Amino acid sequence: MLKSKSINIPKPTRYQNAAIDYYMGITDSSYLHYGYWEPLPTAGEELTVTRLRAAQVAYAAKLLSFIPEDTKTVLDVGCGIGGNAAYLCSRGFTVEGLAPDVLQQEKFIKNTNSQVPFYLTRFEDFHTSHSYDLVLFSESSQYIAADDLAQGAARLLSSGGYLLIADMMRSDAGYRQGIFSNCHVVSELQAALIKAGFKLIKTEDISSQIAPTIDLGVDNFRTFGLTTIKYIADIVAIALPPLHAIGRLAFKRWLEKPIVEGLAARTIFDKHLCYEIQLWQLVIDQVN
Repeated sequence: MLKSKSINIPKPTRYQNAAIDYYMGITDSSYLHYGYWEPLPTAGEELTVTRLRAAQVAYAAKLLSFIPEDTKTVLDVGCGIGGNAAYLCSRGFTVEGLAPDVLQQEKFIKNTNSQVPFYLTRFEDFHTSHSYDLVLFSESSQYIAADDLAQGAARLLSSGGYLLIADMMRSDAGYRQGIFSNCHVVSELQAALIKAGFKLIKTEDISSQIAPTIDLGVDNFRTFGLTTIKYIADIVAIALPPLHAIGRLAFKRWLEKPIVEGLAARTIFDKHLCYEIQLWQLVIDQVN
């Protein structure tokens, strides 16, 4: 088995990875993405994991609606644990998955019944002898520099091939620090793609349809996560007061800010970000 390379991961990305682990624990789903809530929940309506799972299936169907009819082969970049790949395979596509994470590799193979090839590598390091009709980035574009994404996708597609991106992006270029600051600035990503020879075919902002998942995650953490943290702190305070004092200092220094920021995730998203699905087509021949 290939081993993951040691990668210097930026702090915002590490926060996102921690959120993904938390998300998997909540959903117990084969999908990692935010889902597509339709119809939208009404004001005061309870958000449940059951509805989230339904939204995740709806999201896969939404992606499918963007894929051109002549598409046969798909490279799923940052393929997660296989939900999208399995869905596309069931619709007749030939799919291959790529991610640099061993844990995701194990879950991907299980969730796709070992029927979909998986490459344990970073996108930037991936090379193959064949091209694809479509390269998919479903909530994985934010982990790759804009130029690397654009040039790498162009290298893997023949002229006329498609790039499908569905991800959270920064509509506010001034937002540069915080839990979502690793997301691409919309205008900067578009500039990189145009420079690499892509033209935008279709785009849709689905911010409203993914936002309930942010609310659900925050609500669950506020209800269960913070309650658990307080319970553990109370036990430690009774059993080991000196350790509790050290823990309080450590919490104030390293944990309080990211937790407060996480609880404000919906406000940050509404103010600085959006979620877009973009279909691009490569219109010039690229030198491999």
